[in-house]
Amino acid sequence: MQNVMIVGAGKGGSAILKILNETEVLNVHAVIDRNLDAPGILLAKKERINTGRDWKPFLSENIDIIIEVTGDDSVFQQLRDAKNKKTILIPGSVAFLVSKLMEEKEELIKKHQNESYQQELIFNATNDGMVVIDDHGFVILFNRRAQEMMGVKKEDAIGKFVAEVIPTSRLPLILKTRKIEANQEMVLSNGRKIITTRIPIIEENGTVIGAFAVFKDITEVVNLAEEITDLKEIQTMLQAIIQSSDDAISVVDENGRGILINPAYTRITGLSQERVIGQPATTDISEGESMHMRVLQTRRAVRGVAMRVGPNKREVIVNVAPIIVKGKLKGSVGVIHDMSEIKSLNRELNRARQIIRTLEAKYTFEDILGKSDEMMIAIEQAKLGAKTPATVLLRGESGTGKELFAHAIHNASDRKYNKFIRVNCAAISETLLESELFGYEEGAFSGARRGGKRGLFEEANNGSIFLDEIGELSANTQAKLLRVLQENEIIRVGGTKPVAINVRIIAATHVNLEKGIAKGSFREDLYYRINRMPIHIPPLRKRKEEIPLLCERLIQKINRDYGRNVEGVNQAALQQLMAYDWPGNIRELENILGRAIIFMNYYETFMDVQHLPELKNKQIVSESVSSQYSNTVNLDQPLSALMEEYEAKIIQQTLNQSNGNKTLTAKKLGLSVRNLYYKLEKYKLENTGMQ
Repeated sequence: MQNVMIVGAGKGGSAILKILNETEVLNVHAVIDRNLDAPGILLAKKERINTGRDWKPFLSENIDIIIEVTGDDSVFQQLRDAKNKKTILIPGSVAFLVSKLMEEKEELIKKHQNESYQQELIFNATNDGMVVIDDHGFVILFNRRAQEMMGVKKEDAIGKFVAEVIPTSRLPLILKTRKIEANQEMVLSNGRKIITTRIPIIEENGTVIGAFAVFKDITEVVNLAEEITDLKEIQTMLQAIIQSSDDAISVVDENGRGILINPAYTRITGLSQERVIGQPATTDISEGESMHMRVLQTRRAVRGVAMRVGPNKREVIVNVAPIIVKGKLKGSVGVIHDMSEIKSLNRELNRARQIIRTLEAKYTFEDILGKSDEMMIAIEQAKLGAKTPATVLLRGESGTGKELFAHAIHNASDRKYNKFIRVNCAAISETLLESELFGYEEGAFSGARRGGKRGLFEEANNGSIFLDEIGELSANTQAKLLRVLQENEIIRVGGTKPVAINVRIIAATHVNLEKGIAKGSFREDLYYRINRMPIHIPPLRKRKEEIPLLCERLIQKINRDYGRNVEGVNQAALQQLMAYDWPGNIRELENILGRAIIFMNYYETFMDVQHLPELKNKQIVSESVSSQYSNTVNLDQPLSALMEEYEAKIIQQTLNQSNGNKTLTAKKLGLSVRNLYYKLEKYKLENTGMQ
């Protein structure tokens, strides 16, 4: 670096000092001026450059260039005579011109550097690989993306012949042919597939000065195509879901104008696409505020809003949510539920609740239909009994619903989360009944299970056990049952050790237990134990006003069982059902309705008289019998006794006419076989010798 001394620190000297300070090739060693307050002197002091009034002391130092800016010829002559031969003396005007040229050169260099840097940024910012060669085929540009795709560093590529970097490159051929090769597929040495375009670089005079190639990784294009395909598939799936939905769906844009509806929307609102698409969101509103507009204003979802929509003012429930993409509101989507469909679903839910029960006891008091005074009294007594641990005795004719009451009592008690065991005492043989109820020990009898078996009473511990037809129990089983009621413990068959239990007993019978006590077939002490809370369930003939309601419920049940869709019973058929006395009670009513539905055509929805079997209150009494009986009647007896005597004679005569065939007798009398057996026992007609 050459040392410079400036003589003269006025405006000219000060300007030259500033220019030289910005250069990196000259070093200002000293600034000289007679006036130590001259601008150049002050600037030199600030820059820590030597200053002085006389230039002579500085000539002894290593000064390469002297710039004279005083404008005084005598000073210039003195400097010329006194300087070293190797020292260059430059007048101020020439120095200023040279400085300006140097300044412009540096500015041009900086400008060129900036432009090169910007071009480098652009080349490296693109996602495409770029390679440029000169007219001799040597690489002069190699961007970052090209490095990544080819696995070659820029430093290793610049200045090399292109074939050394890319062996399969066709750029040298482009220099010769001067033709563009667009969208050509190529495989690089690392196995990567690319699509490239090669272009020659030609000056205005037609001289080829190089060529360049732009290429894109084909795997990215393939991935992009797959993404587009996936998006189309998702779009197709979403459209299929929206179109198939039973709920009405509407979508509006950020301005509240309709852009999409599904067929369910048209079905529910009665508005076609032409009346909704592109129209304001308020178009479908009959009563109420547009939830779409509220959501667009608040950007918050709304749920469960009741509205009326469409020209028919359809009552609906609306849920609307905003559509926000990357923080920007793009619209809102609404789902409309038809209230009529919801009400239908509620009805179906209530039906399902009657079918699906989580506990073994299926029914509750809600399942018991009754509005007659006698039935309401029975229900209230049963509800009261459910709240106490007392044994309940359900009494009533066969088919009146005693088991239904037993289920309801258990489900209304504090034992409802424990087991409910049902036992039909008449359906199990006497030899098995005792071991079924109380269990047995290992080796108690031949064929006994190894380790013994728990009985039904043990299974029902902390729960309830329903003993149906309790009047059919043998004397031995009655004694054991009495012990259960008295001591709250059982002894297994073949065992000696008592087992403590806590079981609520609900018993049921259709026979007259009082007469059983009189005959000695039923223990009196057991009677008093189980008859602590008797509940009498009235027969259907005494509550005929409940038949319409019973028909509705039973038809629902039969529809589920048979897969039918019968809606009810017409008035004529209902009158015929009301006129019948129903000796088989509700069980017989269900049987009649089931038979009628079977023979109905699938297109028939209401049951008519023609579908019902013949229902007559049969009174098989011949005139001769009537007159014969009237001649022998004892009018001193009460009416109830006379009626029982009369009924017994009719049953006896019908049994004789049927040659002892009890099934035929029951059919002629319009009774169930079970009810006939009950009356035969009641009137002691079993020992007539008839079979």
